[in-house]
Order: sequence, then C-alpha cells, then structure tokens
Amino acid sequence: MDLLISILEQGFIFAIVCLGVYITYKILDFPDLSVDGTFPLGAAVVAACLTKGMNAYIACLVALLVGALAGMVTGILHVKFKISNLLSGILVMVALYSVNLRIMGKSNIPLFNQEHIFSTIENPIIVITILLIVCKILLDLFLNTKAGFSLKAVGDNEQLVTCLGINKDLVKIIGLMISNALVALGGAVMAQYQGFSDVGMGTGIVVMGLASVIIGESLFGKMTFLKSTFTVILGSLIYKAAVALALEVGLAPTDLKLITAVIVVIALTLSKNPFNLRKKKSAKGGTLNASNTESVQSV
Repeated sequence: MDLLISILEQGFIFAIVCLGVYITYKILDFPDLSVDGTFPLGAAVVAACLTKGMNAYIACLVALLVGALAGMVTGILHVKFKISNLLSGILVMVALYSVNLRIMGKSNIPLFNQEHIFSTIENPIIVITILLIVCKILLDLFLNTKAGFSLKAVGDNEQLVTCLGINKDLVKIIGLMISNALVALGGAVMAQYQGFSDVGMGTGIVVMGLASVIIGESLFGKMTFLKSTFTVILGSLIYKAAVALALEVGLAPTDLKLITAVIVVIALTLSKNPFNLRKKKSAKGGTLNASNTESVQSV
C-alpha cells in the first residue's frame, strides 16, 4: 500500500512536468531540452524563497513565473536569433546550471526545517492531486481558446498559419513559456516533497518526460473518450510504476538511469512514429488532416 501511495505521489508530481513536455513535443513539435535546466530552476527558486521566509504557495508561483521566463529565453533564441530549436534548448539548459547555482548559493539546500506545502499535511497526495487537477484543467481550458488552437495549428503546419496572418513566432514563445512554467512548478513541488533542492536533480528529465508522453500516447491514444492531457498523466504513472517495480525486484538505485533508458527504448518501440508524432503538410496544395482542419477553423 505504501508503495502504491508513493507511486501516485511521485507520478502525479512528475505528471505536471510531463504536461509541459507534452506541449513542446506533442503539440508544438519542438524538441526543448531546456527542461533539464528548468526543473531544477523551479526547485532552486522555491528553496531560495522558503529559506527567506516566503509563503510556500507564493514561492511555487514565483518558481512558475521564473520557469516561464526561461522558456521565453529559449523561444527568443530560436525565433529572433534564428538558432535551431535543439541548440536553443541546449544553450538555455547549460546556462541554467550556473543560474541555479547562483540562486541557491550552493549545490544543495535542505528544506526539512522549512515551512513548505507539505509541512502541515499528513497525506501529501491530497495537495499533489489538487495541484495536478488545477494544472490539467487550466491547460485544457487554454487549449480550447483561440490561442490554444493557434498553438496546435503552428505545430501542425507553420506555413499555413503564416498564410493566415498569425504570428507563429509569438505563438511558439507562448507555448515554450507555458511548457517551462509547468516544468518549473513540478520541480518546485518535487523539491518540497523530497525535502531538498539539488542542482543536478534535473538530469534526464526531458527523456523521462518524453517517455511518459509516448507511453500514454501508445497505450491510450486510441481511446478517443480520453483527453490527451489525461493520457499523459496515465503515462507518467506507468513510468513511475515501472521504475518502482524495477527497484522493488532488487535493482540498485544506481541503476536508475539504466532503467530509464530501457523504459524509453520500450516506449519508442511501442510508438510507430515517436518523434514525428504529427506529419506536417505543405501549404502548397497539401491536403489538411483532421487536426489541421479543426485547428485552422477554430483560429
């Protein structure tokens, strides 16, 4: 029972991160590696705020806003300076390592003696579930707005969106800001859950998040009655359950990265088209798919 509760708690926290990864990889078709730096950024910000006596929930909000700022930097590097999307994410990820060290002042900050969102709660799963539900509902609501449909349309067909007079560069930046804001929030919650913030806690987050998105899409994508954001949450839970099971059968914690690699390979194998999750159509005489048509008509 304790193992199940632990899987749910960690899975729900990680699901917040996966929702951010879902925006960039699945909707925007943008391989954003900066999340490896944004996750510990959220943890670093919340740790610095808590040690200065700030309210825990306000500290989480600050972490979310700082994460959005990091996403904006990635977007600007790509759309304004014409740096490739992959390299833009790598540059921000590398820069954030030093930024996180600067924010914390050292590589690790313990939070056991600080007042945080789990200090007065006997069952952390309650707070985590509420945070996840709020994030999911807000993201679903956003995706059903004009801006949300514009985001989907840019991921489907940039050329067509440009022809419609939509500023695709601005849409990309907004998408990256929302994505990294969610990732930073996940990092802030995780730091408080585990009781410390560490500068290296974001290593491999983008791979794990992508694996969760692919697992959810592969296993539950054909269930049309489930929203895509919900399949991401399910994928996150399955990923965390697989890791917990691997550790439970006797594998050492030092094998965690190997376990992650194996899960990612399995996830990629299950998916027929793991990275190009959506084929782009040319604006010149191309036939729009159903997703394109829906997005464009909504815009």
